[in-house]
Amino acid sequence: MSERRSPTIRRRRLGAELRRRREHAGVTIEVVAQQLECSTSKVSRIETGHTTVTPRDVRDMLQIYGTSEAESDELVQFAREARQKGWWHPYSHVLSGAYVGLEDAARTIRTYEQQVVSGLLQTQEYADAMLRLARPDLSEEEVKQKVRVRMARQSLLTQDDPVNLSVVLDEAVVSRPVGGDAVMRGQLQRLVEVAQWPNVTLQLLPFEAGAHAGMDGTFTILSFHEPGDPGVVYAENATGGLFLEKSDELDKYHSIFEQIRAAAVGPEESIAHIVTLAEEPLWKWRPRGSPRT
Repeated sequence: MSERRSPTIRRRRLGAELRRRREHAGVTIEVVAQQLECSTSKVSRIETGHTTVTPRDVRDMLQIYGTSEAESDELVQFAREARQKGWWHPYSHVLSGAYVGLEDAARTIRTYEQQVVSGLLQTQEYADAMLRLARPDLSEEEVKQKVRVRMARQSLLTQDDPVNLSVVLDEAVVSRPVGGDAVMRGQLQRLVEVAQWPNVTLQLLPFEAGAHAGMDGTFTILSFHEPGDPGVVYAENATGGLFLEKSDELDKYHSIFEQIRAAAVGPEESIAHIVTLAEEPLWKWRPRGSPRT
């Protein structure tokens, strides 16, 4: 699952190149849409990499822009490669293929989680319990498929060229026993194990930090290998998620993440706290339904 094989990132690169050539030729989206006999929204989605484009459409677009035959042949071949199916395609009905395709190509991933352990760090048992409780609309088979994909995604952390992962978890994430005592203890032990890896940085944002920059919600920042591949922010919600790609949006979320990370305790202290929780979990000395004092 390397960056070079990701059809999602190839589609983004192709779209950016087509947009660059259109603008250099001084051609509007409206003219391209008229020539291709399609909508302007289709042309826009091609240029932003949000939809696949046929080799025929690429050749026709490049002809409009006055591109040489040799350059056209190269980009048409790129279009063929961008149309290949990613490893996640068979599971596209139970996940956001757009996100997984970008994640698969990422060089660094920075994420803040308020309620649950980040998917790349979840145990199989935790993922299963969380999905069953959070998504009661899913069938038994859909839950199994989602868990299977989530486990497959975690190879990003252990492959030959692993992704660099920086995670900040709200303290609520490690204080709530998802799946019961045994499942949650296993999840905490997994966090301690993975946090020792050189490509993973894990921090906790403690309750005593009070109000903080990330209170608007969970988000993930994806950065890529090539300087020409702009980063993406993915803000997840109950119905899927929102992709943010404008430079000012990226700058804002980079700033938010740095503020959250500064408010969090350091990696060593975070690991020590998780070890303590695994041995003496909060949910043991604060029984469910007991009053707070």
